[in-house]
Amino acid sequence: MPTQGWNQTLVTQRTAGTLFNTFTTAKTVINQQDLYGFYANYFQLGSKLRIRVNGAVSNIVTTPGTVAFQVMLGTIVVWSSGNVQLNATAHTTLPFRLDVDLTCQLTNTGVGGAIAKFMGLGVLTGVMFTKTAAQVDGVNSETVMTVPVTAPALGTAFDSTISQILDFFVGFSISNAGNGVRIDQYDVDALSMPSA
Repeated sequence: MPTQGWNQTLVTQRTAGTLFNTFTTAKTVINQQDLYGFYANYFQLGSKLRIRVNGAVSNIVTTPGTVAFQVMLGTIVVWSSGNVQLNATAHTTLPFRLDVDLTCQLTNTGVGGAIAKFMGLGVLTGVMFTKTAAQVDGVNSETVMTVPVTAPALGTAFDSTISQILDFFVGFSISNAGNGVRIDQYDVDALSMPSA
């Protein structure tokens, strides 16, 4: 029998963010006033989040390197795209989109205290992404990919019994003024769960 449900937008980035470049270590790229705090014990088995990120990526032409996108709860990387290859054509603030679906599939086990873990999968779109390092725009036909490209697995454990700040990080493998990212739109929705 069908159940009634609803989705709730938890947070949306109200203005375009800053263009960040010349860095490697992943860092927050969301406007600080648009971070979202989950209260303690918010996440239950089956809790679902949908995160949509629209922005712009720049990359250099010679050895462009890789970029990684990360969903964070506090200091914990709860989901990562893994290292995504940037293609060998230079791009300047061209659009990309990332949609990530997360489901809390583990909560409050006795291993190391109160923990929870997400299972997550994303779809990444943008002409600057490729699976082959030497590809250029002229031969790059794959601009939509599922991330991560590894087998689906539970992410890193986090403590679901304390309040947590949701954040979005990006990191590059090569620090260069031509490798950059700007987040233009960021939305997080909580998806309703069917009742038992």
